[in-house]
Amino acid sequence: MTATVDIATRVYNHKWKIDPIVRSLIDTDFYKLLMCQSVFRNRPDTHVTFSLINRTTRIRLAELIDEGELREQLDHVRGLSLTRGESTWLRGNTFYGKRQMFRPDFMEFLEGLRLPPYQLEKRDGQYELTFEGRWPEVMLWEIPALAIIMELRSRAVLKELGRFELQVLYARAMTRLWEKIEQLRELGPDLRIADFGTRRRHSFLWQDWCVQAMIEGLGDERFTGTSNCLIAMRRDIEAIGTNAHELPMVYAALARNDQELREAPYRVLADWHEEHDGNLRIILPDTYGTKGFLEKAPDWLAGWTGIRIDSGDPAEGAETAIAWWQSRGEDPREKLIIFSDGLDVDKMAELFLRFQGRVKVSFGWGTLLTNDFRGLVPGDGLAPFSLVCKAVAADGHPTVKLSDNPEKATGPAQDIARYRQVFEVGQQRASAVVV
Repeated sequence: MTATVDIATRVYNHKWKIDPIVRSLIDTDFYKLLMCQSVFRNRPDTHVTFSLINRTTRIRLAELIDEGELREQLDHVRGLSLTRGESTWLRGNTFYGKRQMFRPDFMEFLEGLRLPPYQLEKRDGQYELTFEGRWPEVMLWEIPALAIIMELRSRAVLKELGRFELQVLYARAMTRLWEKIEQLRELGPDLRIADFGTRRRHSFLWQDWCVQAMIEGLGDERFTGTSNCLIAMRRDIEAIGTNAHELPMVYAALARNDQELREAPYRVLADWHEEHDGNLRIILPDTYGTKGFLEKAPDWLAGWTGIRIDSGDPAEGAETAIAWWQSRGEDPREKLIIFSDGLDVDKMAELFLRFQGRVKVSFGWGTLLTNDFRGLVPGDGLAPFSLVCKAVAADGHPTVKLSDNPEKATGPAQDIARYRQVFEVGQQRASAVVV
């Protein structure tokens, strides 16, 4: 049995040199590697720009986080490469029941990869952090960049606390998570839940502790795995993840006219269809509005395994998916719905009880698994906030995301308006973005 790290003592000692925030290129989400392979195969020479976006502007990150520390951590990531053990795991492990998920030519690319340079500036109390380069290379900055910013913010708050304050803080956070796990256990043996909390975690060590707690508290039937490749490798559990909004956003930006724009989300999934089957065939329909996407979807998409719901009202989204499958002659009871938007225990319990038996239900539990320190320090300085790192341009063209929640829309205003018209997005109900 692996010894549990005393997180509070590590934090108190402030020996950051032994605690790099990102300690491996595979300290990232599994779906980034799956998407990277798809991009490497289909769009390797597309030039993409990623940018950090703090949607919680009241948190002035440039006033909290020391620029020198931030640069030190970013530079550390640029020096990382795959270790022999990591390469062996990716080449030889079974993912989603398939051996050699990653092709030899892609693995050779990944083994030689060093992340490209970054650009960092301060403006109006925020950091402007951008990454530019060939899509397969630059896309792997997203998760490390988010993890670094989130953990440096945590460290800035924690450095004000004494040894006993830190011990009590982590004891309370551990108790809070364990109480959530006990609530989840009450939902019974059919619960399926995975850790999706890498990008906005409190810290790497805390995410690892949370995963261990989930393993012990729920067992390997109910706890299906983690999106974090490094933790999956170390804890010998499943690496979980499929695809994200990044793919249709970039494909759409490359469209030369409105017709190509309308077809872009389906071209993404046609490319994915050629590479993957089974539980990797999960539709993420909300990039340009779920309702319109499903209405215009080709029939072959109805045969996919399931749908991930990542914005808008989750129950409404699930009902829409069920009705769509029925309209296409599919049995919803054989389909999988993955809920993944800002979830916590009460919402998961509500959704599980409503849809159990009607579809196969699964949850991707993110920020409120790996970063729920709400109310545990004075001024609520560790409360989670909404930070994203998005592809903002492709070959010089701006990207757009609409989402089923207009508060999550990204892109220039005139382009958002054009996309709403092309994809026939009607009135949407806005809801606050917490995480």
